[in-house]
Amino acid sequence: MSKLGKSYGTLAIYIVLTVTGIVFLLPFIWMLSTSLKPDTQLFVSPPVWIPNPIAWENYYGAITSVPFFTYMRNTLIVASISTFGAVLSTPLAGYSLARIKWRGRETLFIITLAVMMIPAQVTMVPLFIVFSKMDMVGTFLPLILPSFFGSPFFIFLMRQFFKQLPKDLEDAARIDGCSEFGIYFRIMLPLIQPAILTVALFQFMNSWNDFMGPLIYLNDEKMYTLQLGLQQFKQAYNTIWNQLMAASVLVALPIIVLYFFVQKSFIQGITFGGIKG
Repeated sequence: MSKLGKSYGTLAIYIVLTVTGIVFLLPFIWMLSTSLKPDTQLFVSPPVWIPNPIAWENYYGAITSVPFFTYMRNTLIVASISTFGAVLSTPLAGYSLARIKWRGRETLFIITLAVMMIPAQVTMVPLFIVFSKMDMVGTFLPLILPSFFGSPFFIFLMRQFFKQLPKDLEDAARIDGCSEFGIYFRIMLPLIQPAILTVALFQFMNSWNDFMGPLIYLNDEKMYTLQLGLQQFKQAYNTIWNQLMAASVLVALPIIVLYFFVQKSFIQGITFGGIKG
């Protein structure tokens, strides 16, 4: 292929990616626009994209009409502890499945992959019964404890990363008298930081955006998370759309900022995780 043909091909790819990016960005732009509109511009036709005047008071109303910061504190507690649990448990399971030979390892790995195919709706009722029998309904524990037992996808991701590392590293460490846990903690773990950051970001996003879990297990408004708190803007006969959109922007903003800080490691973790089986 000539250089001109390659240039046209590259240009076409950039055009497609740009158009796709704009399409995916439109809902966020509309949410941001609605969050700044006065009531009189919410349902006009044609729709108003640039509010005039800008109603900054919607953001003040969003954080004062409901206990917004209480919901944020609850969400941070659940998301932070869940992220710690995922980062603690999944590398251990992934390392065991990738680097340690033991009977039934491959069978257990196949079962782990099979669990990924089970819809979450199938396990909702059994899990609720289990947590109810343990008197945990109405607390944060049902939202936190599962992360300490590993997620099948995260375990798979960690296993793929560990399998990429050269075996000479652990052989040299064993010759030097390093224990199995020492090999894992001192040598292997620092080498898979992109995978750990990827798991941490995924788990934090999942917990931050989780609506169904808090809806099922939390029954005290003081313990609501942000996703449940957003429902408070839906009143009996109408919805305060501009304040709801303002609160939604405030909820989405931390995740967007977090992604920009760790996007390089996140992309590396997703890309490298499936190179070697």
